[in-house]
This record gives sequence, C-alpha cells and structure tokens, in this order.
Amino acid sequence: MVRDIPDKIQRQMRRLEGIDAADRVDGTSHNRRLRQIPPETGNFLAMIAANAPAGTIMEIGTSAGYSGLYLSLACRLKNARLISFENSIDKGRLAEDTFRLAGVDDIVELVIGDARDYLNDYRDIAFCFLDADKDIYRDCYDLIVPNMVAGGLLIADNVISHADQLRPFIENALGDTRVDAVIVPIGKGELLCRRI
Repeated sequence: MVRDIPDKIQRQMRRLEGIDAADRVDGTSHNRRLRQIPPETGNFLAMIAANAPAGTIMEIGTSAGYSGLYLSLACRLKNARLISFENSIDKGRLAEDTFRLAGVDDIVELVIGDARDYLNDYRDIAFCFLDADKDIYRDCYDLIVPNMVAGGLLIADNVISHADQLRPFIENALGDTRVDAVIVPIGKGELLCRRI
C-alpha cells in the first residue's frame, strides 16, 4: 500500500509538498498555508486506517488533500470511501483538483463546511483523522466518539507541536473511559484513540 503508491497519487503528493514548502518561506499567511502533515505521518495514517474495523472513514481538515491521498490508499484496500470535511472554500477547491488529478475522486466525498454541522449524521465511524483548527478539536471529539463503532480509531494531529494549546483536549481524551488512548511521537505528535 505505502510501498507501491500509484504514480498519479505520488505526483499530487510531490506537488502539494512543493506548495507547502514554498508557503513556509514566502510570507503566505498562516490561514492560507496548507499546513499539511509530513509523509511519515501519512504512512502511519494509511496503515492505521487500513486496519480499522468496518464503517465510515473520515477526516476533518482536508486542506488541499494531502492527508486524504494517504487515506485513499487505505480506502482502496478496504473497498471503502473517504468523507473529508474542509471549512475553507479556497482549500476545498484545491482539494477537489488534487483528488481529481490523483484519480481518487471516485472514492473521496469532499464536504465543504463546518464538520460539526454534519457529524451527527454518522453513526458508524470506524476511523477519523482530526487535523482542523485546534479550537474545534474538543467539539469534534465529543461528536465523534459516541458514534464510533467498537474498535473504531480516532487520530488527532499536532498533540506534541501544539501541546500547550491542546492540553485540555489531550487530558480529556487520555482520561476518557470510553477509549484507550496514547500519544504517538511521530510527525508533530498523534493522539491515537481506540473506542472500547
């Protein structure tokens, strides 16, 4: 899966990596930057999602679609679809192009809007990657966990790089008796939760 990424997907990954690298040095404002995960986190996500139980696979915070490309690898393997939420219209347009050019638009449903307005519509969440604005992590967590299947997995990004900002969220998840939770020191830090 991650050893044999199709060329069309790899090309889009490299394109987005180039944009992200340029954004970090050319003065692009923080809100407009792609702020995507590093490749090792993408590999981690794909492998974890591929081993999630049956159910809905989703991500909150599409940006331009980089993490979604990794998750699409797991979806192809599982014959599943990815539901991806992005609140920014501009980034959503970039993601549409990314998924189309990578040839995965048939398995990715991109929803432009605030994920919190939609999460109650899903009762069988098997996997969720949470990488949105940090101030909505707790709201999303509180909507996702009750609707996860047994053994379902939630991964939240940036829990080491933004530890101070996310401390209340992290402490809540680590103390939540509905999940087993651990911080994985890969990329910018991933909180991995498994629904009991």
